[in-house]
Amino acid sequence: MDSYWHSRCLKCSCCQAQLGDIGTSCYTKSGMILCRNDYIRLFGNSGACSACGQSIPASELVMRAQGNVYHLKCFTCSTCRNRLVPGDRFHYINGSLFCEHDRPTALINGHLNSLQSNPLLPDQKVC
Repeated sequence: MDSYWHSRCLKCSCCQAQLGDIGTSCYTKSGMILCRNDYIRLFGNSGACSACGQSIPASELVMRAQGNVYHLKCFTCSTCRNRLVPGDRFHYINGSLFCEHDRPTALINGHLNSLQSNPLLPDQKVC
């Protein structure tokens, strides 16, 4: 979502609830900006985790990388299995996640395509 709002102008498309307050969740789908309750009411589950394949409830915060969605607990380095948390840097290489420490190992092992380095931010939060 590459748009900006005044905090007083960010409202749910359905119920007009204020969404600009700190700590308030904001969801976007089908061109609408939604509060948590309306998102769940309209869309139910948000999909399956790319790591474990289990359903992700719409009310749960998720992490995303290259269009893939993950449970927070499943967003881990493919090598050391340490959980990647907000503020960590990670690398998405050939469909796998790597922490900053394990990136050189991934490159040595031939995972050179699709290299992307990203700061880790929780998804579906109002900044």
